[in-house]
Amino acid sequence: MIAFVIQRLFQAALVMLAVALIAFALFNFVGDPINNMVGQDTSLADRDRLRQELGLNDGFVVQFAHFVGHAATGEFGLSYQQARPVGKIILEKMPATLELSFLAAALALLVGVPMGIYTGLNRHSWGSQALLAVSLVGVSLPTFVIGILLILIFAVWLGWLPADGWGEPKKWILPIMAYAAVPIATYARYARSAVLDTLNKPFVTVLRAKGLSERRVIFQHVMRNSAIPMVTIFLPMFVGIATGSIFVEAMFRVPGLGAFFVSSIDKRDYPLEMALMLLLTMMFCVSYLISDVLYAVLNPRIRIDGGER
Repeated sequence: MIAFVIQRLFQAALVMLAVALIAFALFNFVGDPINNMVGQDTSLADRDRLRQELGLNDGFVVQFAHFVGHAATGEFGLSYQQARPVGKIILEKMPATLELSFLAAALALLVGVPMGIYTGLNRHSWGSQALLAVSLVGVSLPTFVIGILLILIFAVWLGWLPADGWGEPKKWILPIMAYAAVPIATYARYARSAVLDTLNKPFVTVLRAKGLSERRVIFQHVMRNSAIPMVTIFLPMFVGIATGSIFVEAMFRVPGLGAFFVSSIDKRDYPLEMALMLLLTMMFCVSYLISDVLYAVLNPRIRIDGGER
Protein backbone atom coordinates (compact mmCIF):
# COMPACT_ATOMS: atom_id res chain seq x y z
CA MET A 1 0.00 0.00 0.00
CA ILE A 2 2.76 2.45 0.92
CA ALA A 3 4.65 1.67 -2.28
CA PHE A 4 1.49 2.24 -4.29
CA VAL A 5 0.83 5.60 -2.64
CA ILE A 6 4.43 6.70 -3.23
CA GLN A 7 4.19 5.63 -6.87
CA ARG A 8 0.96 7.54 -7.39
CA LEU A 9 2.36 10.63 -5.69
CA PHE A 10 5.35 10.49 -8.04
CA GLN A 11 3.01 10.17 -11.01
CA ALA A 12 0.94 13.08 -9.73
CA ALA A 13 4.08 15.21 -9.44
CA LEU A 14 4.98 14.40 -13.05
CA VAL A 15 1.44 15.26 -14.21
CA MET A 16 1.49 18.58 -12.36
CA LEU A 17 4.93 19.39 -13.78
CA ALA A 18 3.68 18.66 -17.30
CA VAL A 19 0.56 20.79 -16.76
CA ALA A 20 2.69 23.59 -15.36
CA LEU A 21 4.98 23.47 -18.39
CA ILE A 22 2.08 23.46 -20.88
CA ALA A 23 0.23 26.23 -19.07
CA PHE A 24 3.35 28.33 -18.67
CA ALA A 25 4.22 27.93 -22.35
CA LEU A 26 0.70 28.82 -23.49
CA PHE A 27 0.35 31.85 -21.29
CA ASN A 28 3.88 33.01 -22.02
CA PHE A 29 3.29 33.31 -25.76
CA VAL A 30 -0.29 34.62 -26.02
CA GLY A 31 0.51 38.28 -25.48
CA ASP A 32 2.23 40.85 -23.34
CA PRO A 33 0.48 41.27 -19.95
CA ILE A 34 2.07 44.70 -19.54
CA ASN A 35 -0.37 46.11 -22.11
CA ASN A 36 -3.28 45.20 -19.83
CA MET A 37 -1.61 46.45 -16.67
CA VAL A 38 -0.79 50.00 -17.73
CA GLY A 39 -2.44 52.74 -19.71
CA GLN A 40 -1.62 53.87 -23.20
CA ASP A 41 0.20 56.95 -21.91
CA THR A 42 2.71 54.89 -19.91
CA SER A 43 6.24 55.57 -21.04
CA LEU A 44 8.56 52.91 -22.45
CA ALA A 45 10.88 53.39 -19.49
CA ASP A 46 8.07 52.61 -17.04
CA ARG A 47 7.05 49.60 -19.09
CA ASP A 48 10.62 48.28 -19.10
CA ARG A 49 10.93 48.86 -15.36
CA LEU A 50 7.71 46.95 -14.71
CA ARG A 51 8.83 44.07 -16.94
CA GLN A 52 12.11 43.91 -15.02
CA GLU A 53 10.32 43.85 -11.65
CA LEU A 54 8.03 41.00 -12.79
CA GLY A 55 10.92 39.02 -14.27
CA LEU A 56 9.43 39.09 -17.76
CA ASN A 57 12.79 39.94 -19.32
CA ASP A 58 14.29 36.62 -18.23
CA GLY A 59 14.47 33.68 -20.60
CA PHE A 60 11.72 31.09 -20.80
CA VAL A 61 13.67 28.43 -18.90
CA VAL A 62 14.61 30.86 -16.12
CA GLN A 63 11.03 32.09 -15.76
CA PHE A 64 9.68 28.55 -15.66
CA ALA A 65 12.27 27.45 -13.10
CA HIS A 66 11.36 30.41 -10.88
CA PHE A 67 7.66 29.61 -11.26
CA VAL A 68 8.08 25.92 -10.33
CA GLY A 69 10.35 26.73 -7.42
CA HIS A 70 7.91 29.22 -5.95
CA ALA A 71 4.87 27.04 -6.69
CA ALA A 72 6.44 24.14 -4.77
CA THR A 73 6.37 26.34 -1.67
CA GLY A 74 2.84 27.58 -2.31
CA GLU A 75 3.94 30.95 -3.70
CA PHE A 76 2.46 31.90 -7.06
CA GLY A 77 3.61 35.48 -7.20
CA LEU A 78 1.50 38.61 -7.48
CA SER A 79 -1.62 39.06 -9.51
CA TYR A 80 -0.94 41.33 -12.45
CA GLN A 81 -4.29 43.07 -12.04
CA GLN A 82 -4.64 43.36 -8.27
CA ALA A 83 -0.97 43.47 -7.26
CA ARG A 84 -1.73 41.08 -4.40
CA PRO A 85 -0.49 37.54 -3.66
CA VAL A 86 -2.31 35.01 -5.81
CA GLY A 87 -2.67 32.61 -2.87
CA LYS A 88 -4.66 35.15 -0.86
CA ILE A 89 -6.96 35.85 -3.78
CA ILE A 90 -7.65 32.13 -4.25
CA LEU A 91 -8.43 31.71 -0.55
CA GLU A 92 -10.90 34.60 -0.76
CA LYS A 93 -12.72 33.17 -3.78
CA MET A 94 -12.63 29.49 -2.82
CA PRO A 95 -15.46 29.40 -0.20
CA ALA A 96 -18.22 30.24 -2.72
CA THR A 97 -16.97 27.57 -5.14
CA LEU A 98 -16.71 24.92 -2.40
CA GLU A 99 -20.17 25.73 -1.03
CA LEU A 100 -21.73 25.48 -4.45
CA SER A 101 -19.82 22.30 -5.30
CA PHE A 102 -20.73 20.51 -2.07
CA LEU A 103 -24.41 21.42 -2.40
CA ALA A 104 -24.47 20.29 -6.03
CA ALA A 105 -22.67 17.04 -5.20
CA ALA A 106 -25.10 16.35 -2.35
CA LEU A 107 -28.08 16.99 -4.62
CA ALA A 108 -26.55 14.72 -7.27
CA LEU A 109 -26.17 11.90 -4.75
CA LEU A 110 -29.64 12.30 -3.28
CA VAL A 111 -31.32 12.32 -6.70
CA GLY A 112 -29.00 10.45 -9.05
CA VAL A 113 -28.24 7.36 -6.98
CA PRO A 114 -31.89 6.48 -6.16
CA MET A 115 -32.74 7.13 -9.81
CA GLY A 116 -30.04 4.71 -10.94
CA ILE A 117 -31.04 2.07 -8.39
CA TYR A 118 -34.66 2.27 -9.49
CA THR A 119 -33.82 1.96 -13.17
CA GLY A 120 -31.51 -0.96 -12.40
CA LEU A 121 -34.07 -2.91 -10.38
CA ASN A 122 -36.98 -2.06 -12.69
CA ARG A 123 -35.26 -1.95 -16.06
CA HIS A 124 -38.32 -2.97 -18.09
CA SER A 125 -40.84 -0.53 -16.59
CA TRP A 126 -41.97 2.60 -18.41
CA GLY A 127 -40.79 4.74 -15.49
CA SER A 128 -37.30 3.32 -15.80
CA GLN A 129 -37.22 4.03 -19.53
CA ALA A 130 -38.38 7.61 -18.94
CA LEU A 131 -35.69 8.20 -16.32
CA LEU A 132 -33.07 6.72 -18.64
CA ALA A 133 -34.13 9.15 -21.35
CA VAL A 134 -33.87 12.06 -18.90
CA SER A 135 -30.40 10.93 -17.78
CA LEU A 136 -29.28 10.64 -21.40
CA VAL A 137 -30.35 14.23 -22.03
CA GLY A 138 -28.54 15.34 -18.87
CA VAL A 139 -25.29 13.66 -19.94
CA SER A 140 -25.53 14.99 -23.49
CA LEU A 141 -26.15 18.68 -22.79
CA PRO A 142 -23.22 20.90 -21.76
CA THR A 143 -23.50 22.58 -18.38
CA PHE A 144 -23.68 26.09 -19.81
CA VAL A 145 -26.61 25.07 -22.07
CA ILE A 146 -28.46 23.70 -19.04
CA GLY A 147 -27.76 26.95 -17.21
CA ILE A 148 -29.19 29.00 -20.07
CA LEU A 149 -32.31 26.84 -20.17
CA LEU A 150 -32.81 27.19 -16.41
CA ILE A 151 -32.49 30.97 -16.61
CA LEU A 152 -34.89 31.10 -19.55
CA ILE A 153 -37.54 28.96 -17.87
CA PHE A 154 -37.40 29.93 -14.17
CA ALA A 155 -36.11 33.50 -14.34
CA VAL A 156 -37.42 34.88 -17.65
CA TRP A 157 -40.61 32.98 -18.44
CA LEU A 158 -41.89 32.12 -14.96
CA GLY A 159 -40.10 34.80 -12.95
CA TRP A 160 -39.81 32.54 -9.91
CA LEU A 161 -36.08 32.76 -9.23
CA PRO A 162 -33.32 35.36 -9.64
CA ALA A 163 -30.94 34.75 -12.51
CA ASP A 164 -27.75 35.87 -10.79
CA GLY A 165 -26.14 36.71 -7.48
CA TRP A 166 -25.05 34.78 -4.41
CA GLY A 167 -25.65 34.93 -0.68
CA GLU A 168 -29.39 34.50 -0.26
CA PRO A 169 -30.71 30.89 -0.31
CA LYS A 170 -33.13 31.76 -3.11
CA LYS A 171 -30.19 32.75 -5.31
CA TRP A 172 -28.53 29.37 -4.78
CA ILE A 173 -31.23 27.32 -6.48
CA LEU A 174 -30.50 27.92 -10.17
CA PRO A 175 -26.68 27.65 -9.89
CA ILE A 176 -26.99 24.45 -7.85
CA MET A 177 -29.44 22.97 -10.35
CA ALA A 178 -27.11 23.88 -13.23
CA TYR A 179 -24.15 22.39 -11.39
CA ALA A 180 -25.96 19.20 -10.40
CA ALA A 181 -27.73 18.36 -13.68
CA VAL A 182 -24.86 16.49 -15.33
CA PRO A 183 -23.67 14.76 -12.10
CA ILE A 184 -27.23 13.58 -11.42
CA ALA A 185 -27.37 11.92 -14.83
CA THR A 186 -23.86 10.51 -14.39
CA TYR A 187 -24.57 9.09 -10.93
CA ALA A 188 -27.81 7.59 -12.20
CA ARG A 189 -26.05 5.74 -15.01
CA TYR A 190 -23.21 4.59 -12.73
CA ALA A 191 -25.68 3.34 -10.11
CA ARG A 192 -27.76 1.54 -12.74
CA SER A 193 -24.69 -0.18 -14.18
CA ALA A 194 -23.49 -1.19 -10.73
CA VAL A 195 -26.87 -2.67 -9.79
CA LEU A 196 -27.21 -4.56 -13.07
CA ASP A 197 -23.65 -5.87 -12.79
CA THR A 198 -24.27 -7.10 -9.23
CA LEU A 199 -27.58 -8.72 -10.15
CA ASN A 200 -25.76 -10.81 -12.77
CA LYS A 201 -23.17 -12.09 -10.28
CA PRO A 202 -23.27 -15.84 -9.46
CA PHE A 203 -23.62 -15.22 -5.72
CA VAL A 204 -27.00 -13.56 -6.29
CA THR A 205 -28.27 -16.71 -8.03
CA VAL A 206 -26.92 -18.81 -5.16
CA LEU A 207 -28.65 -16.64 -2.56
CA ARG A 208 -31.96 -16.91 -4.39
CA ALA A 209 -31.52 -20.67 -4.73
CA LYS A 210 -31.03 -20.90 -0.96
CA GLY A 211 -34.48 -19.42 -0.48
CA LEU A 212 -33.62 -15.91 0.66
CA SER A 213 -36.38 -13.42 0.07
CA GLU A 214 -35.98 -11.01 -2.81
CA ARG A 215 -36.06 -8.07 -0.41
CA ARG A 216 -33.19 -9.51 1.63
CA VAL A 217 -31.15 -10.30 -1.48
CA ILE A 218 -31.60 -6.78 -2.80
CA PHE A 219 -31.08 -4.73 0.36
CA GLN A 220 -28.48 -6.83 2.19
CA HIS A 221 -26.34 -8.02 -0.70
CA VAL A 222 -27.02 -6.31 -4.02
CA MET A 223 -27.18 -2.80 -2.59
CA ARG A 224 -24.07 -3.23 -0.45
CA ASN A 225 -21.95 -4.56 -3.31
CA SER A 226 -23.29 -1.95 -5.72
CA ALA A 227 -22.32 0.85 -3.34
CA ILE A 228 -18.56 0.22 -3.67
CA PRO A 229 -18.06 1.78 -7.12
CA MET A 230 -20.41 4.62 -6.23
CA VAL A 231 -18.35 5.53 -3.17
CA THR A 232 -15.10 5.52 -5.12
CA ILE A 233 -16.30 7.92 -7.85
CA PHE A 234 -17.63 10.54 -5.44
CA LEU A 235 -14.36 12.46 -5.01
CA PRO A 236 -13.48 12.59 -8.74
CA MET A 237 -17.05 13.59 -9.50
CA PHE A 238 -16.91 16.32 -6.85
CA VAL A 239 -13.70 17.68 -8.38
CA GLY A 240 -15.38 17.52 -11.78
CA ILE A 241 -18.24 19.59 -10.42
CA ALA A 242 -15.78 22.14 -9.04
CA THR A 243 -13.93 22.42 -12.35
CA GLY A 244 -17.22 22.74 -14.20
CA SER A 245 -17.91 25.88 -12.20
CA ILE A 246 -16.05 28.09 -14.66
CA PHE A 247 -18.95 28.82 -16.98
CA VAL A 248 -21.74 28.41 -14.44
CA GLU A 249 -20.23 30.85 -11.96
CA ALA A 250 -19.63 33.39 -14.70
CA MET A 251 -23.18 32.87 -15.98
CA PHE A 252 -24.85 33.27 -12.57
CA ARG A 253 -22.34 35.83 -11.25
CA VAL A 254 -21.24 33.67 -8.34
CA PRO A 255 -18.12 35.21 -6.73
CA GLY A 256 -16.06 32.02 -6.85
CA LEU A 257 -12.92 30.68 -8.49
CA GLY A 258 -14.64 29.84 -11.76
CA ALA A 259 -15.90 33.33 -12.48
CA PHE A 260 -12.58 34.79 -11.37
CA PHE A 261 -10.73 32.42 -13.71
CA VAL A 262 -12.77 33.71 -16.64
CA SER A 263 -11.99 37.32 -15.75
CA SER A 264 -8.30 36.51 -15.31
CA ILE A 265 -8.19 35.08 -18.84
CA ASP A 266 -9.79 38.21 -20.23
CA LYS A 267 -7.25 40.38 -18.36
CA ARG A 268 -4.29 38.06 -19.06
CA ASP A 269 -3.49 37.65 -15.38
CA TYR A 270 -1.08 34.77 -16.01
CA PRO A 271 0.05 34.02 -12.41
CA LEU A 272 -3.54 33.60 -11.33
CA GLU A 273 -4.44 31.45 -14.34
CA MET A 274 -1.49 29.10 -13.83
CA ALA A 275 -2.15 28.83 -10.09
CA LEU A 276 -5.78 27.85 -10.68
CA MET A 277 -4.81 25.26 -13.31
CA LEU A 278 -2.27 23.68 -10.94
CA LEU A 279 -4.79 23.72 -8.10
CA LEU A 280 -7.42 21.90 -10.17
CA THR A 281 -4.83 19.39 -11.41
CA MET A 282 -3.73 18.68 -7.85
CA MET A 283 -7.34 18.19 -6.77
CA PHE A 284 -7.89 15.63 -9.53
CA CYS A 285 -4.69 13.73 -8.70
CA VAL A 286 -5.46 13.60 -4.98
CA SER A 287 -9.09 12.59 -5.53
CA TYR A 288 -8.16 9.69 -7.81
CA LEU A 289 -5.47 8.53 -5.39
CA ILE A 290 -7.94 8.52 -2.48
CA SER A 291 -10.53 6.74 -4.65
CA ASP A 292 -8.06 3.97 -5.60
CA VAL A 293 -7.05 3.40 -1.98
CA LEU A 294 -10.67 3.53 -0.81
CA TYR A 295 -11.70 0.98 -3.44
CA ALA A 296 -9.02 -1.44 -2.20
CA VAL A 297 -10.17 -0.95 1.39
CA LEU A 298 -13.85 -1.48 0.61
CA ASN A 299 -13.24 -4.47 -1.69
CA PRO A 300 -10.88 -6.97 -0.02
CA ARG A 301 -10.70 -9.03 -3.24
CA ILE A 302 -8.61 -6.28 -4.83
CA ARG A 303 -4.92 -6.13 -4.02
CA ILE A 304 -3.67 -2.67 -4.69
CA ASP A 305 -0.21 -3.94 -5.57
CA GLY A 306 -1.09 -6.81 -7.85
CA GLY A 307 -4.58 -6.73 -9.23
CA GLU A 308 -7.42 -9.02 -8.22
CA ARG A 309 -6.95 -12.07 -6.07
